[in-house]
Amino acid sequence: MPNDDELFATVTEHLGGNHVRVHCQDGETRLGRIPGRMKYRNWIEVDDVVLVEPWSWQDEKANIEWRYTSQDADQLRAEGHIQ
Repeated sequence: MPNDDELFATVTEHLGGNHVRVHCQDGETRLGRIPGRMKYRNWIEVDDVVLVEPWSWQDEKANIEWRYTSQDADQLRAEGHIQ
């Protein structure tokens, strides 16, 4: 579950160079940065549900903190956390 400064988001586009475009739960579209610790372990695809933390100094960008599996995303939808 997200902390106060984190949001659920859906990946909409791969931009290359460890960056993706995400549509966040608050209605904003942000540039998401895939950190090195996730780069080769978790492949992030279009339409994946991720947890992002928007940058405090630049709100149009965010760090991706977690990628949910399809089973986890279905569970979040069933519980009403995401649409």
